[in-house]
Amino acid sequence: MATGPQSGGEISDDLLEKLGNLSTQALVDGLWVMGWPNAQIDGSRALHSSHKCVGRAVTLQFMPARPDIAADKPKAGDSPEYEAFEKCGPNEVLVMASVGKWDSVGGDIKFLRLKQRNIGGLVTDGSVRDTDEIINYGFPCFSYSTTARQGPAFMQPWKCNDVVSVGGVAVRPGDAIVGDQDGVVVVPAKVADKVYSIAHGREEIEEIIKEELIKNPGPPGIYYPFMSGKIQVDSPLGKLLATKGITPENSNQFEGSADW
Repeated sequence: MATGPQSGGEISDDLLEKLGNLSTQALVDGLWVMGWPNAQIDGSRALHSSHKCVGRAVTLQFMPARPDIAADKPKAGDSPEYEAFEKCGPNEVLVMASVGKWDSVGGDIKFLRLKQRNIGGLVTDGSVRDTDEIINYGFPCFSYSTTARQGPAFMQPWKCNDVVSVGGVAVRPGDAIVGDQDGVVVVPAKVADKVYSIAHGREEIEEIIKEELIKNPGPPGIYYPFMSGKIQVDSPLGKLLATKGITPENSNQFEGSADW
């Protein structure tokens, strides 16, 4: 059967850490100006206000419950979900593609193993159960919601580490997954370096704008919003950045300096 490669590339530990230091907003904006489709997993929200995650995606695909699927999938410890669990560690985020928003992808007993693996995070477009216990486990968890009902009556884990659709967003194994209080963003491994360059540049400029508006209060419209790769040198923002040593010679945020 013809199919493309599962992974789109590799992300180093150093780059992964850098991506994790950026906000999800900056990453979304970086992908947007590059012309990439929506990269935010809509509806996947932090289970606790302290939760923030970054890691390479390990994916798990669920399928709607059907007797023959339940009979044919590997049993017990060989189940695809447990295969996925064992691939996870501090630099991985388990991405579970649910069938329904309210279907449970797991609870305290299954996810105890994720705590033991010191997983970097869990992200799903479905729901989780045993919420208090999962929060106590300490690993970051992002889900559509919480639920009391079990998942096996509605869906079965079917395949580990294939390309999946989560909340309508494609996720390939090895993509960077970054989550914070604003949501979860998928950074494709193939363009992760470039996304970081754009997003990091944006955050630097936004900090300069905020500092200026604090120092000289006034409407932000003189400087903001701006589009990466479109800042004019002779604009108020361009002139402000020049005073901070940011110019087309050392930044890809200006008209004519975009390198994507």
